[in-house]
Amino acid sequence: MTQEQWGALQDRLSGTIGENNYRTWIKPLEYKGLEADGVAVFLAPTNFIGTYVSQNFGDLLLSQISTLDSQVRRLQFRVSNAPRPAAGRPSPRPMAAQPEQAAAQPSPAQAANGQAAGADLLPSAPLDARFTFDNFIVGKPNELAHAAARRVAEAETVTFNPLFLYGGVGLGKTHLMHAITWELRNRRPDLNVLYLSAEQFMYRFVQALRERRMMDFKELFRSVDVLMVDDVQFIAGKDSTQEEFFHTFNALVDQNKQIVISADRAPDEIKDLENRIRSRLQSGLVVDLHPTDYELRLGILQSKVDTYRKQYPSLQLDNGILEFLAHRISTNVRVLEGALTRLFAFASLVGQPITMELTQDCLADVLRASDRKISIEEIQRKVADHYNIRLSDLIGPKRVRNFARPRQVAMYLCKQLTARSLPEIGRRFGGRDHTTVMHGVKRIEELRMQDSQIADDIELLRRALEA
Repeated sequence: MTQEQWGALQDRLSGTIGENNYRTWIKPLEYKGLEADGVAVFLAPTNFIGTYVSQNFGDLLLSQISTLDSQVRRLQFRVSNAPRPAAGRPSPRPMAAQPEQAAAQPSPAQAANGQAAGADLLPSAPLDARFTFDNFIVGKPNELAHAAARRVAEAETVTFNPLFLYGGVGLGKTHLMHAITWELRNRRPDLNVLYLSAEQFMYRFVQALRERRMMDFKELFRSVDVLMVDDVQFIAGKDSTQEEFFHTFNALVDQNKQIVISADRAPDEIKDLENRIRSRLQSGLVVDLHPTDYELRLGILQSKVDTYRKQYPSLQLDNGILEFLAHRISTNVRVLEGALTRLFAFASLVGQPITMELTQDCLADVLRASDRKISIEEIQRKVADHYNIRLSDLIGPKRVRNFARPRQVAMYLCKQLTARSLPEIGRRFGGRDHTTVMHGVKRIEELRMQDSQIADDIELLRRALEA
């Protein structure tokens, strides 16, 4: 087999086993040539890669190469630049891939997911093609996290180490993790970027212990250029896994390799996490993804609608539907997106336009689960405490600015966080007319865009009320 034939074969292999598998395992190989007895020799950068290819892709490689050169009988993998054995000493046994020794080749489904049969230490978890920076909707609650993730993905040198992203379910942590990985692979294909969940890290660690392959495990995780671990809270309380994670973390930081971590809470709030790990996680940039606000939820819905219109071009969407959903489903973006997906699919199947009546019927269970349990009285007490005024002054008749602005903030939050009507809200604020409530809500909506202090106050109050 010639070098040109090997190059052509590599292109075919990329389509067969998947781009991720090809880039990780096949691309690093160097074809050395054909030796006596039909042995095709390949050089691998490390012993681990050579062994892995031999065990998981040996059969596939041998069958493909045999179609190009009938003289090839078996494959042999050697470590590149390995020193020759001293005179008089036997050569170490090479890593051979023969038909009776090689493991079964991966199925197309496994290869597409970046997984091969027996791939217990496979580097990277599958990535979602939708989770890119282009598809990430940026708003005030997540703009800092987005900017930090962008900086890590685009910087030529390590900036924040580690970058620690945390927030509740459905706020975009995993989206940003995938987006960083996609961006790094596009910009720096030479980098070895390893993305996986903390659960996968633990599983591979335990499997390596069981099969006595800890050196392979350590070599794999310490050879990466960028390590990304999702949901790190899952290693809390697992002493052995935490120990190995701690040493891996230190080894990569010492080599100035980038680390990106995500969790559902801040490092100091993760129970049963070792103090030394908590300290290292806090040594970089820690960024909170805040719960979404109304504008961000509406932007996400509008972006999704643009996508769905290509799939359902003739489907009609009444005005006010997106605003209704953005108000009613406020805690979880995944639930919000799922509700819109169901709505479009249902309307398409029954052949009806998306009206408010159809929306409420189709999403009745989602809307019931998302009904806010916050009361007007609770909002009034929180706002009064926040602005350090008496509750009687908040709902009373006085119109001085010190009371009027907090009163408008409370009315705005009542409109956003409860299902109460404007007349009912007005009655709870000293019997005011619904037009007064409407004016107060509109005024706060305007001020939020102009006054950062008002915006911060509302965000702080909303988070306190929804906690």
